Amino acid sequence: MIITSLLDTDLYKFTMMQVVLHHFPGAQVEYRFKCRNPGVQLAPYASEIREEIRSLCSLRFQEAELAYLRSLRFIKSDFVDFLGLFRLNEKYIRVTPLRSGEIDISITGPWLHTILFEIPVLAIVNEVYFRNTQPVPDFPEGRRRLDAKIAQLQESGLERLKIADYGTRRRFSRPWHEEVLRVLIARLGTDEQRVRPLAQFAGTSNVLYAMKLGLTPLGTMAHEYLQACQALGPRLRDTQVFGFEVWAREYRGDLGIALSDVYGMNAFLRDFDLYFCKLFDGARHDSGDPFAWGERMLQHYRDNRVDPRTKTLIFSDGLTVPRIVELHRQFHGRCQLAFGIGTNLTNDLGYEPLQIVIKMTRCNGQPVAKLSDAPGKNMCDDEKYLAYLRQVFDIPAP
Repeated sequence: MIITSLLDTDLYKFTMMQVVLHHFPGAQVEYRFKCRNPGVQLAPYASEIREEIRSLCSLRFQEAELAYLRSLRFIKSDFVDFLGLFRLNEKYIRVTPLRSGEIDISITGPWLHTILFEIPVLAIVNEVYFRNTQPVPDFPEGRRRLDAKIAQLQESGLERLKIADYGTRRRFSRPWHEEVLRVLIARLGTDEQRVRPLAQFAGTSNVLYAMKLGLTPLGTMAHEYLQACQALGPRLRDTQVFGFEVWAREYRGDLGIALSDVYGMNAFLRDFDLYFCKLFDGARHDSGDPFAWGERMLQHYRDNRVDPRTKTLIFSDGLTVPRIVELHRQFHGRCQLAFGIGTNLTNDLGYEPLQIVIKMTRCNGQPVAKLSDAPGKNMCDDEKYLAYLRQVFDIPAP
């Protein structure tokens, strides 16, 4: 089995799932898979992927896992009780090989019962693909590249430069993911170890490895949450405000990082007013020019009479170590900083990584979409709805 624990997923899946349980338990959704790499043939592995998903659907949360979730200050006891009864159901997911050589993966059903599919299914697709195409992986090359990244961090001479692992969904394999994390802990140190004044490994988005390795689990919300609010909120123009307010009611000031690119930066800043500037701890960048984004966020805080040095900017879009060093040099001392590395950390062995995603496309029968600052990241199956969304949020066509 590739996935052996339902905790082997990103923290924000649980934080969003708790909101779904308490506020939107009846929501019905659809997700679709997309591979952005041209020419990649995944259809030959469809049956193998199906078998792994069947194994995934046999898993239940173990008592130790539930106890760990219960220990997190923002996870509520009734949600953990629900997870004690939970299992993924294979009837909600379909894997179909296409004549083109691609595969179609669709997930349809109650949001509460399908939200945990995304991350493990993407990890399954990655690992099945690479164990078939690279049966003898070049781990020495992967270790050399990891050593080079660590050396760059250590030799940067920058204070309080911390990185985090966001790489579960696109990792080369589960064993390689764990090896990378163990090397980072040993070589960079963590706050939990309290042995280095300037720890450089902040934690992981993966809940299983946070529990297993004594790391800080990291994450708040993902695009699907604000997308679903397009169908669940009072009116479309107020979607973003509605999503942030429901989040604040659920977490009462905890988990205060807002995602900024569901409708682009201009629309985000229009809605992220003085109230949200003060209420939320910061914002996360996930598309567009990160340097321009950071400068606009700092100016926005200043315009709202909020000291940017009290707020956190999180960068998580296709990061590499050199890019992190550049960003740190530009923004250090002007705000709090955090960096989440995904594919470049957990799938860098010299092979081209898969650029695969599973995105929500409908909620309660209505199309939903994101209009990020990187057009290639948009995903919607209804062009009329996209045009309407652009009109409502005053977003120019690309």
